[in-house]
Amino acid sequence: MQADPAASRTHRLKVDDLHELHVEESGTPRGIPVVVLHGGPGAGLRPSTTRSFDPAAFRIVAFDQRGAGRSTPHAELAGNTTRALVADIERVRQALGIDRWLVAGGSWGSCLALAYGQAHPERCLGFRLHGIFLASRAEIEWWFQGCRVLFPDRWEAFADFVPEEERGDLLTAYHRRLTGEDPELRLAAAISLRTFSAWTQTFLPDPEHVASLTEPKAALAVARIFTHYCVNGAFLEPGQLLRGLDRIRHLPAEIVQGRYDTVTPMATAWALHRAWPEARFTIVDEANHAATDRAPALTQALRAATDRLRDALASAAA
Repeated sequence: MQADPAASRTHRLKVDDLHELHVEESGTPRGIPVVVLHGGPGAGLRPSTTRSFDPAAFRIVAFDQRGAGRSTPHAELAGNTTRALVADIERVRQALGIDRWLVAGGSWGSCLALAYGQAHPERCLGFRLHGIFLASRAEIEWWFQGCRVLFPDRWEAFADFVPEEERGDLLTAYHRRLTGEDPELRLAAAISLRTFSAWTQTFLPDPEHVASLTEPKAALAVARIFTHYCVNGAFLEPGQLLRGLDRIRHLPAEIVQGRYDTVTPMATAWALHRAWPEARFTIVDEANHAATDRAPALTQALRAATDRLRDALASAAA
């Protein structure tokens, strides 16, 4: 791994013949190591990704997953699977010389965190998860079709992008356009999908949040990668992550969920809570999916969960 000369704690890591990751470190080098996994899949790092971690207490590691953000090639689908991302997390850990670390993630990041933890429990100190997504068919169908019951206006604009005869399966319709040969159509489909996504993420309407998520280059990556994972069931077996909980249930864990999460509804988090009662479960009443400045309750709950894990890990090490 070679350091970017512009920032001593920013790195490039070649993980195979095609993909190279953008990796960032912040916080204190002697702190509790934590890897923070972004959502999407394909969303890339944002300023909010790591802000709920105390930089005086944690050595914070985050990276743009394959095809996302500043990782290259941009928006690439080849070799982009959950198994590959799990292997990438291990490569980052090894490259940074970290023995064990806390694993954190929200939305898709919670799914990837569980997949990584169950593959490498001996490398995990614990987990902080929010906006729980387990990649079931029902969850994916909810996002593309079901949430029209709450956002009929936004969904209609989303659906109107494709012909009426294709609106019964928007995932397939969008995936076809996002992986087609027409670059203008790919970009238009990406912006349409990302605009719909952004409007459904916040507790209150937040035009600034929508604008921040619909930058064309970033929208193309997340739309292509997101639909690629959705059509493939996130490359997981049905129920895999719930069945694998025995591998990690002995580790400290915090699950935080917005009660009014319309992207990853609370039923999934509740199922995880029932299957993993050892993990502390926090419901945030005044929260949807995104932790934004206009609705700070989720950010506050995440910070409190992080602080509890910090104290528990410090006590265990004493």
